[in-house]
Amino acid sequence: MRRVGVAITGFGSVGRCVAHMLESRRSRYRERFGADVRITGVCGANAGLIDPEGLSPERLRDRPAFAPRLSGDRFMSTVTADVLIEAGPSDYRTGGTSLGYIRAALDRHMHTIVVSKGALVADLRNLRQLATKNGVSLRFSGAAGAALPTVDFIEHNLAGTKVLAIEAVLTGTATFILNQMLHHGLDFEEAVRLAQDHGIAEPDPAFDVDGWDTASKLIIIANSALGMALQLDSLPREGLGSISRSDIENWKTSGVTPRLVGFVEQQNGSVRAGVELRQYPSGHPFAGIQGSMKAVRILTEDMGELTVLGGASSPSATAAAVLKDLEHVLSSSPGSQVPRLAMDMSSVAPDRDCQER
Repeated sequence: MRRVGVAITGFGSVGRCVAHMLESRRSRYRERFGADVRITGVCGANAGLIDPEGLSPERLRDRPAFAPRLSGDRFMSTVTADVLIEAGPSDYRTGGTSLGYIRAALDRHMHTIVVSKGALVADLRNLRQLATKNGVSLRFSGAAGAALPTVDFIEHNLAGTKVLAIEAVLTGTATFILNQMLHHGLDFEEAVRLAQDHGIAEPDPAFDVDGWDTASKLIIIANSALGMALQLDSLPREGLGSISRSDIENWKTSGVTPRLVGFVEQQNGSVRAGVELRQYPSGHPFAGIQGSMKAVRILTEDMGELTVLGGASSPSATAAAVLKDLEHVLSSSPGSQVPRLAMDMSSVAPDRDCQER
């Protein structure tokens, strides 16, 4: 049986959840793909842990045992792995340390699965070219909607047809806040605090509520699946901060529901894209999404209009998207076995880092 080593850079809530879920699925990988998948290294910003024979869950939980300064170039030059999962913080201007990890992995001919959106916003085209040059996969479901299928949906399910427009609710935090304002009478600040109390919004929620998160995901989707060259600084962007009580009352009176959406429209050779606060009638699918759910509507030339709803925001949803990418890597690698029916994972107890947030 072939052994597949996995390294994880960025060991916060998503990275830890990936590690927990991967360990619970190791028997699935052995049976389905003929692969003995082991975590051979993890690192955070300032410390890491490496063992080419594999790290047990107990060792991964023992953070004081992590070696100091085992990160960055030192980690990448030491770890033995076939796959890198990059789940570190995002730097949307330069790509930050995450971009360095991704480039190092691709240079070492490692399949790379990315959660960090910043590196993809900053340098997706060059990263894809580097992956192609070195004959490895670059996948990023966790960065482009996580549990909501976006890039995969377009590239695989809509292969061969022309996409005329994409309209998507890509930030679950924004959905939660808007629903609290519209249906429960909270003002903007109250709704944000509630989202923070539920672990949905970050302590600094600006990236989500000001439209940056939606913009970055839209750029990744459009630039990868549609071959565009959208840039974060030049993308028109609207947020939630200007919503007033009168706006809420007007929406209620009109029977519409507001949603923060990213959109791309192609017509007669021209492209229009941005992030806008749009209103939808009660019968529209976007109006009915609850909690921190997301949604995408795609208009095509030959297949008509298709809409996908779901993909609520949580560490477990993002981790599941990462492991979906890992299964695609395993299934396409030499030595994989003929796929069998999926195993029942319902008995696997969730780790506390994988709980809904």
